[in-house]
Amino acid sequence: MSILISRRNVLKAGSAIAALQLIGNGARAALANGKLRTAHIGVGGMGGGDLTSIASHAKVEVAALCDVDQTRLDAAAAKHAQAVTFRDYREMIAKLGDKIDAVVVSTPDHTHAPAAMLAMLAGKPVYCQKPLTHEVFEARQLRQVAEQKGLVTQMGIQVHSSVTYRRAVAMIQGGVIGKVSQVHAWSNKNWGYDGGAFQPTPQIPATLDWNLWLGTAAERPFTQGVYHPGNWRKLIDFGTGTLGDMGVHIFDTPYAALELTFPRWAKTTCRSPSGIGHPEKNIVEYEFPGTKYTTNSLSWKWYDGSFAPPASEALQLPADLKLPGQGSLFVGEGGTMLLPHVAEPVLFPTEKFKDYKRPELENQNHYHQWVDACLGQGKTSASFAYAGPLTEALLLGVVANRFPDTKLMWDAAALQVTNLPAANQLLKREYRADFKVAGLG
Repeated sequence: MSILISRRNVLKAGSAIAALQLIGNGARAALANGKLRTAHIGVGGMGGGDLTSIASHAKVEVAALCDVDQTRLDAAAAKHAQAVTFRDYREMIAKLGDKIDAVVVSTPDHTHAPAAMLAMLAGKPVYCQKPLTHEVFEARQLRQVAEQKGLVTQMGIQVHSSVTYRRAVAMIQGGVIGKVSQVHAWSNKNWGYDGGAFQPTPQIPATLDWNLWLGTAAERPFTQGVYHPGNWRKLIDFGTGTLGDMGVHIFDTPYAALELTFPRWAKTTCRSPSGIGHPEKNIVEYEFPGTKYTTNSLSWKWYDGSFAPPASEALQLPADLKLPGQGSLFVGEGGTMLLPHVAEPVLFPTEKFKDYKRPELENQNHYHQWVDACLGQGKTSASFAYAGPLTEALLLGVVANRFPDTKLMWDAAALQVTNLPAANQLLKREYRADFKVAGLG
């Protein structure tokens, strides 16, 4: 671990110099016409929301749009007539070169890493939707390349910048409940699939380029309503289940507040693996090494699907307390803090904290924060330096659900599970030949 931390510090020192070079070159090019010229990969669904939010910044010019679905691409192009359109992000990045200044990646999880990496290798700042990657190895690689090149990056966990979550971080780091020994986190959503194989649909929609949608993943027949649009989050080759989808939001605040790094181990309680979908319900346990905000070690427990929320009594809360469907709980030496998803924290015991004065904070715009940083004004709060380790920790739990009831001992410096070699095969996948990217699969 010490080797990894030392290397990270060296990379940070180098990236500070590289960041000055970026501001002096990439940002100057954008300011030549007063705008940051953005290229958007994935413009339907969440991608449409990302496009609207980033385009709302006064200094953004949407220069390019890319989507494998022509219907979604046409809808976005109708709102941004000046933008050049593409179906293939590889062609877009290769052709446009210095005509774009920054790239936004809003695709299904399995395409996050190759698209983001290709953009960074071209020297472009990147905003990438959560979870940062589909594989553990990809998260490590994106972080390292972003730091080495000094690029402005941001993971799309918009609630990270919300006043409620930032207030919770300030309260924990201010010592309101003392050092924390346990975190419980949960989501009652079900982004899993316990069923069998799918029946192919006779015809692929004419508006969809199925080969480009599959991208790095192995070939298979199309099935309507399963992959696009629909339930790819539930499937092991494309999504990361409830843990990756909602866990990244709910893990974020405890992870940031406690300044956690890499877990020592992860263990999942769930059904046996099917080879098709993520389990519909999971309990994932981790142990993290201690920090200045925790006891000597930290116990972390995640619950999803019908395992969530856990019983109030099990968390040593009032038995009549109805827990929110999604949230987290910090157990400290001097009290407990309940943090409902995107809502104000609640302190227990109530009587002890009745006169506590909460920190006063203002909302921040997560999207505009990235745009401003690209233009040399301020910095991002969820750069890949932060998002990479957070995503690695989450995805180790996703790997663990393929080996139920087995504790995966984690060597972060070596990026490997030390007690189960079979698990290491799931840290990195082999990309299809046409979609290989330097530094990845």
